Amino acid sequence: MLGVGTGKTPSTSPREHRRKVNEKTTDLIRSLGLHENEDIRVMMAGSSMLKVRSTSWQRNRSMRLLEDGLTVWCESKSSRKGKAQQTFAVTEVECVCEGYQSEALRRLSGTLPENQCFTVVFKGARKSLDLKCPTAEEAQHWVRGLRTLKERVASMSQKEKLDHWIRGYLKRADQNNDGKMSYDEVKRLLLMINIDVSEQYARCLFKRCDRSGDGRLDHTEIEGFCRELLRRPELDAVFRHYSSNGSVLSTAELRDFLGDQGEDASLNHARSLILTYELNDWAQKNLFMTQNGFTMYMLSLENDVFNPNHARVYQDMTHPLAHYFISSSHNTYLTKDQVTGASSTEPYMRALIQGCRCVELDCWDGDKGEPVIYHGHTLTSKVPFKEVIETIGQYAFKTSPYPLILSLENHCSVEQQDVMAKHLRNILGKKLLTKPLSDQPLRDLPSPEELKGRILVKGKKHTPHLGELGKNSSCTSFSSSSEDELAGSIKSTPMKDPAKVRSKLCPELSDLVVYCKSVPFRGFGNVSEKPPNEMSSFSENDALKHIKESGKLFVRHNSRQLSRIYPCGQRLQSSNYDPQEMWNCGCQLVALNFQTAGEQMDLNQGRFLVNGRCGYVLKPSFLCSPTSNFNPENTGGGPGHTPTQLTIRIISAQQLPKINTEKASSIVDPLVWVEIHGVAIDKAKQKTHRIDNNGFNPRWDCTLSFQLQVPELALVRFVVEDHDHATKNDFVGQFTLPFTSFRIGYRHIHLLKADGSSLSPATLFIHVKVTRRGVPVKTMAERIAAAKGKA
Repeated sequence: MLGVGTGKTPSTSPREHRRKVNEKTTDLIRSLGLHENEDIRVMMAGSSMLKVRSTSWQRNRSMRLLEDGLTVWCESKSSRKGKAQQTFAVTEVECVCEGYQSEALRRLSGTLPENQCFTVVFKGARKSLDLKCPTAEEAQHWVRGLRTLKERVASMSQKEKLDHWIRGYLKRADQNNDGKMSYDEVKRLLLMINIDVSEQYARCLFKRCDRSGDGRLDHTEIEGFCRELLRRPELDAVFRHYSSNGSVLSTAELRDFLGDQGEDASLNHARSLILTYELNDWAQKNLFMTQNGFTMYMLSLENDVFNPNHARVYQDMTHPLAHYFISSSHNTYLTKDQVTGASSTEPYMRALIQGCRCVELDCWDGDKGEPVIYHGHTLTSKVPFKEVIETIGQYAFKTSPYPLILSLENHCSVEQQDVMAKHLRNILGKKLLTKPLSDQPLRDLPSPEELKGRILVKGKKHTPHLGELGKNSSCTSFSSSSEDELAGSIKSTPMKDPAKVRSKLCPELSDLVVYCKSVPFRGFGNVSEKPPNEMSSFSENDALKHIKESGKLFVRHNSRQLSRIYPCGQRLQSSNYDPQEMWNCGCQLVALNFQTAGEQMDLNQGRFLVNGRCGYVLKPSFLCSPTSNFNPENTGGGPGHTPTQLTIRIISAQQLPKINTEKASSIVDPLVWVEIHGVAIDKAKQKTHRIDNNGFNPRWDCTLSFQLQVPELALVRFVVEDHDHATKNDFVGQFTLPFTSFRIGYRHIHLLKADGSSLSPATLFIHVKVTRRGVPVKTMAERIAAAKGKA
């Protein structure tokens, strides 16, 4: 995988190492094109830093960038010899923050120089790293350097990733660092890259590449050896199918291939691809594509299974808010479980960077008049409300410009509610929406476009009744979805009856609720008469009950009103429910525990992969009408019913990682599951057979077929597992995308880890065919041929 380290503990002193780095940079850094970057040079030379957690916990750490250019090594000076060294890969970094942006550093403000501090925020559940450099200049080198490496990795082509990946393994396999490889070192390399070949094949390949005949492969011979390993017979077969002479593709032949891929089959597009991906000067000049150029194109993101046009905001963003699925987080403040887990500002940073557009704040009275956020009546730690709002203010629109909803679960006294209101106004400033966009009566909720850059508060709103005089006489009580959670959650924790958990509502906080007024659900009647700014929260169990009993009515309700779904209280380990069932009936705010990786979060990531990952996805039209007859429980022949056959041939995989890294001889036995997540009738999963002892280039050539009735709601999830005879199969990687973003033809799937980060360079190679109502989706070539026939 990208970011693999050398596996060796640096033995030279920092001064000696700095001298060596200044004399000569490694081939790996040179391959990244960063050998002249001063920030990278400083990182490779290493720095002595202070790792900070609190005023009483501050430890010295030696940090440096390893020779692969993608892994940072970190060690305590007091570490005992032989203790495992800690590393992190650049691909695991979510973002790098300067100064006092983290929870720990913010609390230490004034005691440490702000310009010498920075924070590395990781993807997944790994704790952030708060660091202080000896100088402000050195801190800037690390901040800029890490950001540069992140950008470089994101922009690497698949060929560059493969080249870098193989170079890293070659360096590790060359045990005596002489730049040559013996047969034993080659065997070690094969085990490292997850391929178990016969002794006969390995020796034959070694001898074929050992042109000097000295029993050792030099630099040029090693490159030849790696090219043989990276050969793709299945890709070569596709190339030969379209090439008349088997050696090159003409512009017209490439156009025919593009037509069968369902893409722009013009000669101009074919020429542009040759000029972009062909490496041979003669071929490029004469507008031919060689086998190498074809492989480059096939591995590029331009040929990805996910439609690249959907990687930007392409949907109409002027519909009412209720017409969109909205990426939503539950218990956003938690880093782990909801019983003893830590509360922190970091999960807010991660969720917002991932495009989440609705975060939850469970607010309770804190010490010294300052409200805190935590999971009430549990042992979870507390984080100040003010710090959470500061973090939200900094990261609200880093990823998406569209409105952010703050779901306040308010358990505070009137006094501390007033403090909450002041913090919201003072910290968020003009970003905070405090009044309607128009003085006209509200017929529909505003659109994401109209609310761009604004933060909305969801909560109880005081509605004056006859006889109520002045703000101090307000006696409206609030209840929240979290009370329902508390009622059925921790049975062993003594607590008051949730029905009695009541408090007066502070008018200043009430005034901040504009378009997301929390109200108890009162049934599905009189849809058109309900104010569109009223919304209800449903536990997953209540939502499922409504879907089963009144699915059509729930769909109509969600065409105008916002609905928020949250996990039931029994999920003490912060597990998640299946969000697909809620999306099927048009629920917008399907809140999940973002801190818990797994199938449900894979589906969430897949759902919001489209539309530029902005956190808003336009619902199908049959979920947006107040008179819709769509019923997610009975979809035969109704709205959205478009019988579609999806046929997927799982051809091969490339560079799957080891699962058991502690055992050098362990090789994965991969198999692939393809899952359909959609309306009940569409749910299905099928798998390939397993391939024994080959994670490097396993080949299945296995065809799986699925019947879809409501394709507009379907998600397709690919899961690679390592077969295990004795225990449950191990997860290797996955990728999930909406069916509507699927592309037909020969495609590569770039796999992801469990936490949603890249598993590069691991890929699946597949062929996709789609047939609707018994008629295959016509390729561009077929349409051109048909047009010529008519002419």
